[in-house]
Amino acid sequence: MGQSAESESGKRDSGGATQPELPPGQRVQRGWPVTHYGPVPKFRPERWEFRVFGATADGEKYCWNHEEFTALPHASVLADLHCVTKFSMLGAEWGGIPARTILAAAPPSPEVTHVMVWAEYGFSSNLRLADFASDRTIFATHKDGELLTAEHGFPLRLVVPHLYAWKGPKWVRGVEYMTADRRGFWEERGYHNVGDPWREQRYSYQEEPGDGPEL
Repeated sequence: MGQSAESESGKRDSGGATQPELPPGQRVQRGWPVTHYGPVPKFRPERWEFRVFGATADGEKYCWNHEEFTALPHASVLADLHCVTKFSMLGAEWGGIPARTILAAAPPSPEVTHVMVWAEYGFSSNLRLADFASDRTIFATHKDGELLTAEHGFPLRLVVPHLYAWKGPKWVRGVEYMTADRRGFWEERGYHNVGDPWREQRYSYQEEPGDGPEL
């Protein structure tokens, strides 16, 4: 399904075998636990739409219905998922629409520095534009060749492999382009504004100057 990228996790031992490499404080998880806040939304394809709004290059809003969105060019990314609750799921294949495809179809203004990813029930997560624009960031519809289940984010979840998993919301409905940073749902409730698992950026009290706006 489109192009694929190599996993960023793993290192070679002296015998040449690949050994998993985990961010600090993480453990390998077998299987995929269900973790989320609130109820699982009911998918209604006739009402579903994906919107891009805010500081777009031309000042316009962009909108795709479900059929149009899933017809966009697909790709796959082989990547790990690191949850802030300290489990890591290694080597999953995520299939879907790359974030860069959305940026190309709905270009942001040159002044944009951050995005807010919006999901069902008003849930949100903020990202630096550079993190969103990574060639490994993907709006996933599939995992390991299978459609996502409703509990794991069907019909659409964002996967940002180099950040903690809360930065990639389930049940995504749109993206807002922003010219200044603004905290999302969990970031307002004490989670780190950046969320780099390799630096173990779990909570807001760990933030350094420049990591995020004032709480």
